[in-house]
Amino acid sequence: MNETPKIVGFGEILLRIKSQGHERMLQSPLMEVRFGGSEYNVLASLAQFGMDTSFVSAVPDNELGAACLTEVRAKGVGVDQVLISGGRFGLYFMETGAAQRPTNILYDREDSAFSRLRLEDIEWALIFENCNWFHLSGITPSLNARLTKLSLAAISEAKKRNIPVSFDFNFRKKLWEKNQQPASEIFPEIVGQVDILFASERDCTEYLGVSNQKAALDSTGGFFALTEQMFDAFPNLSVMTSTFRQHVSADHNNLAAGLRSRDGYFISPTYEMPHIVDRIGGGDAFAAGVIYGLMTQAKGQRVINFATAAACLKHTIPGDVNRATVFEVEELMRGHSVGRVNR
Repeated sequence: MNETPKIVGFGEILLRIKSQGHERMLQSPLMEVRFGGSEYNVLASLAQFGMDTSFVSAVPDNELGAACLTEVRAKGVGVDQVLISGGRFGLYFMETGAAQRPTNILYDREDSAFSRLRLEDIEWALIFENCNWFHLSGITPSLNARLTKLSLAAISEAKKRNIPVSFDFNFRKKLWEKNQQPASEIFPEIVGQVDILFASERDCTEYLGVSNQKAALDSTGGFFALTEQMFDAFPNLSVMTSTFRQHVSADHNNLAAGLRSRDGYFISPTYEMPHIVDRIGGGDAFAAGVIYGLMTQAKGQRVINFATAAACLKHTIPGDVNRATVFEVEELMRGHSVGRVNR
């Protein structure tokens, strides 16, 4: 392996356009603009943890594309494999909920530069030459049939080279509604090839055909006993993991997580988060924490504790990307969570 392991991620980066504070969409003429996207969020967090990361994507050949590349580089993520092409920049609009009003997201990403990608546009053999880990999510194959084929081709090329592949289900109903291929046909083919899976009980039962009728609840009231059935159904899996989120209100959640590996089943502590600043990207922060733990050869309990603490901290940070360091995550794991001023 390389002295510094290299992690490659594949996905679309979007322009996030958010109403200010807890305002409704366009309640006032001022909007907050940032870049974000699931796979990019994971890579940026891993780069913050000191890992070598590279992004495979596409951006338009205009000022927005140039600004995006500047931002991605500034986060320490490599952009040598980002294609600059035609098309437009994908957008998502967001209003942050409060109390009983949920957060709402509106996508506008059709005909984006990324959605135009074709099989022949990406040389996976070259990309994977010095790669130690490959990460992608279910958002990419949801966009169109070409990106479904591209995702499967990427996974196949990674597996030929014995590169571990992590896959975050990231089911997005609003995206799959426009896809001619049903999620229940695509997900089993993908999950049947990957090594590390981020998936919820609903993902497993609705889209992978696994029943939870025989699964006992764990100590958090979660589903994760059904991972035994998942390991039987998908023997390629080495790790399966998920967060367990309790929604008290839009800005008050409680968060824990579970992880099953071939070595056992592990549950994290539960974090109460009564004043959420920004929950978007929390799952990506969790995924980055799991990948970091596995790549640094941590044991199962430490992996899930680190990842859950990282996800918790993300909820305190505006924007899609978790900016917490390894030290800060470990401080929270040690119980330093009262918010004192560090002087």
